[in-house]
Amino acid sequence: MTSSNSQSMKPATVAKKLGIYLPATPQEFQDSSITREEFAELQANPPEWLAELRRNGPHPRPVVAQKLNVSISGLARGGVEDALTTAEITELLQAPPQWLVTERATHAAVRSEAQRVKEEAARKAATREARDNAAAKRDAPKTSKRDHA
Repeated sequence: MTSSNSQSMKPATVAKKLGIYLPATPQEFQDSSITREEFAELQANPPEWLAELRRNGPHPRPVVAQKLNVSISGLARGGVEDALTTAEITELLQAPPQWLVTERATHAAVRSEAQRVKEEAARKAATREARDNAAAKRDAPKTSKRDHA
């Protein structure tokens, strides 16, 4: 699956970039290096096994966390150590255990605080920029009409 003068990636890297669980991929995929061109082709025209993995899983922990709207640490605190299928994720969402309710609330609070901090930083940066622009304008040498003639 490799060409001699093209950069290649390890299967684990490709699986991570594709958001799939490496042990669930075909053995041929696990045993080969994938070139950037082959990776682009997998993204553009996924083979049936890839489409099936994305649709039904098992999904890697980052994907499970995203689908459950919790952090990866939250999954660990909830006792989820393995990859989950789409059906298992749906089951958890339909009848959420207490740990999931708690972790979703925690995750939402963390995201909200991160957004608040980002907006505060942007506001401070805008204020600083306006102050710097005013100072630069104030300190700029005055020019007269004679200077332009």
